[in-house]
Amino acid sequence: MSTISAVSGTTATRAASAQPQDERATTEGFLKLLVTQMQNQDPLNPMDNAQVTTQIAQINTVNGIEKLNTTMGTLAGSFQQMQTLQGAALVGRTVTLEGNRIALDGSQGQGGFELSGTADRIKVEVLSPAGRVVDTLELGTLEKGRHGFEWDASKAPVLAPGQDYRFKVTATLGNVPVTHAPLMRDRIESVTTGPHGLVLQTQRSGDIAQGDVLAFN
Repeated sequence: MSTISAVSGTTATRAASAQPQDERATTEGFLKLLVTQMQNQDPLNPMDNAQVTTQIAQINTVNGIEKLNTTMGTLAGSFQQMQTLQGAALVGRTVTLEGNRIALDGSQGQGGFELSGTADRIKVEVLSPAGRVVDTLELGTLEKGRHGFEWDASKAPVLAPGQDYRFKVTATLGNVPVTHAPLMRDRIESVTTGPHGLVLQTQRSGDIAQGDVLAFN
């Protein structure tokens, strides 16, 4: 048993000398405890090889967990850097998200909606910032899914900066309402990283999570 002690202690000590300082301190503390335990063991009932091997395996497991934690920390840092680079590429992109503001491109307005089912009558009302109806579009029958519409805004009054035309959708199948969600276009102006991923600063919708984006246009 003394031969096993000497070999095990020498081998573990050499391995510990090649480890980083924190791991080496943990390993040296384990070796001191193991040597003390072996020095004070009952000579009539000494530790067998299986017990020594088990204790060495335990310290290796602890070291492995420490290395894994270090590796995961490095990966998390790399992932955050990658997110930042990806976010920089999104600045200036136009996105589709839930909302009822009409996007104006010159004299052309755009909006959209998503139907939960087929509708045989769809009415889109264009609203002024005060909520007054300035125009109405009849779109007829459309199937379930996402749809867009265009509005001729050439005759509409020019709005002040920061104001938007909005829209309201009414969808029915016969006399039964069809649920729907209004969709709008917005522009990403800047990107930051938060605890839950990328946060997109948009031109008209403020801060939104990347997961709120339905499409990149």
